[in-house]
Amino acid sequence: MAQNNNKNKLELTWIGKYDERKPLEPRILIENKEYSYGHPETGVLPNGKPWNGNMLIHGDNLLALKALEQDYLGQIKCIYIDPPFNTGSRIDADGKEVGYDDGIEHSIWLDMMYERFLTFHNLLREDGAIFVHLDDNESDYCKILLDEIFGRNNFMNRVTVDARSPSAFSTVNPGMFVSSEYILFYAKNRSKLIENRIRVPRDPDYAYNKYIDNFDLPYSEWKFISVSDAFSKQVKLKSSNPETILKAYNKFIIENSERICRYTSISDKGAGQKIVDLKKRSLSYPDQVFMLEREGFDNVYIINGQQLSFYSKNIHAIDGKLQASKLLTDIWTDIAWEGIAKEGNVTFKKGKKPEKLVKRCIEMTTSYGDIVLDSFLGSGTTAAVAQKMGRRYIGIELGNHAYTHCVPRLKMVTDGTDQGGISKAQNWEGGSGFKFYELAPSLLKEDKFGNLVINKEYNANMLAAAMAKQEGYTYQPSQEVYWKQGFGSETDYIYTTTQFMTVEALAAIYETMAEDETLLICCTSFQRECKQAFNNISIKKIPQMLLGRCEFDKDDYSLHIISAPEVESEEDMEDDED
Repeated sequence: MAQNNNKNKLELTWIGKYDERKPLEPRILIENKEYSYGHPETGVLPNGKPWNGNMLIHGDNLLALKALEQDYLGQIKCIYIDPPFNTGSRIDADGKEVGYDDGIEHSIWLDMMYERFLTFHNLLREDGAIFVHLDDNESDYCKILLDEIFGRNNFMNRVTVDARSPSAFSTVNPGMFVSSEYILFYAKNRSKLIENRIRVPRDPDYAYNKYIDNFDLPYSEWKFISVSDAFSKQVKLKSSNPETILKAYNKFIIENSERICRYTSISDKGAGQKIVDLKKRSLSYPDQVFMLEREGFDNVYIINGQQLSFYSKNIHAIDGKLQASKLLTDIWTDIAWEGIAKEGNVTFKKGKKPEKLVKRCIEMTTSYGDIVLDSFLGSGTTAAVAQKMGRRYIGIELGNHAYTHCVPRLKMVTDGTDQGGISKAQNWEGGSGFKFYELAPSLLKEDKFGNLVINKEYNANMLAAAMAKQEGYTYQPSQEVYWKQGFGSETDYIYTTTQFMTVEALAAIYETMAEDETLLICCTSFQRECKQAFNNISIKKIPQMLLGRCEFDKDDYSLHIISAPEVESEEDMEDDED
């Protein structure tokens, strides 16, 4: 940690943080219909732009995020990411020690994540949230980074996850076994985020040992016996096996939770005056139940100066099953990691997360139809979970497993043949689908002379879409008017062409324009006179209008970095030490 001379706050610094950077090129996304599947729901985003269905994007995730930024600014409700932990190992999707560089110099890791977090912040809704799943290698540094971008006041929780159990092979080294991973949970704006209350299973609480034997009668006539006596009277078991008896007993207390209770003390200082008065009155009438009605709250029952607490308050349906429960805490030990290799019917060693874990993050912060984003999609878990939960999703994956893992998995989800993970709890039978997108190549490429020219891979439609994105227009070609390829407002349009523009061609367009309409024309060449021909028509030349705007002809902003930046001298390091 260091105090930067240009800022009046404590912040995390690293080599390269303040280097001047060119903006990223906003790429277009091209649907690859060979891999799109099903019938994803379409609609309109809150910002009025079209939602074309669940998206699976193959490509560098930073470029993909930039491609999304214009249309999805402030539209994402929840982001869950499981980035490389930077453990020092190089693994591929099958766990082999090659390919996926998960051990880069720390300053580079921070620099790469910094760029992505800035974009995440832009994409999130004001009531949105982000979950970043890491281990000890980078979680502490990452928290300080998130504090800077999201604001320390928007930190919600650091969740500790029990991610693995000691085994013979994992405990050969002496010392403490490390089982924990962490999820950093931040709100975009804490005051606007509404956290959904989550309950998790717990062991039965046998302190609730009173049973109301005549529960159907008025409360003033209630009689109490022990739960064990009630169980013995009502449940006849043929087996004497202790496990069988305990299972039956636990089933009994859940099924009868409304009439099972315990006595709890009432504080004269902490309770309301009406409750205290009723407590004192009850002491004069031994073994009689008194009741205080409370509008908007549960009624209070008191006997012998003590309150009746009912077991039913602890019984909730979790994953479709009634069971004893407690409120979710910031320590998650209830999610099984054993068997996750089979989830989704795809193998993804050293990185796969349980569907139940991702479901919990989504469930805490979203509602039906909200958009969930994961830019480190891996085997496709986040997308699969979002689809089963009725959320919309955008998943981004750089690796080849976008084809080998994500597509097959999400096809099975769509077909309803994936019944692992959370499927049964969600009663998932299939539906929806996804569209598969590739990142377009860079719009400008260097020719043999080192000059940036229009990429020959771009056809007319791709060029029009790219120029619309470059200029901040929504690409939506009109079926009636050829020059209305995109719009910036109701009366402001863009038109891109590779034809040589003449004053006569401009005049032909002008004749078809409404009086209040304006038009930007992007072309490869035009007559000099076109510049001043019409007040409501602007004309610019490609690629000159783009030069120096952003970083063209670069396709990889991934974490696959092999060498760290060199430090020239100790003097250069003075301002960057933490």
